[in-house]
Amino acid sequence: MLYPSIDKLLNIVDSKYMLVHVASKRSKQMQETSHYQMRISNYVSKKDLGRALEELENGLIKVVKKEKQ
Repeated sequence: MLYPSIDKLLNIVDSKYMLVHVASKRSKQMQETSHYQMRISNYVSKKDLGRALEELENGLIKVVKKEKQ
């Protein structure tokens, strides 16, 4: 079973596409800067993509929707 659950994450983010976009962007930031918002020992995942999803689940990443013009 994957952690965190996609069902929980889709309650935070409106669509799977937005979820992928946000997680991949944060994962790339982690790789480039080595900056993590939690202690490394607090993450369940070993990879940056999983860690980005954990940050999203814990409310450390805020998703802001742009209004259509």
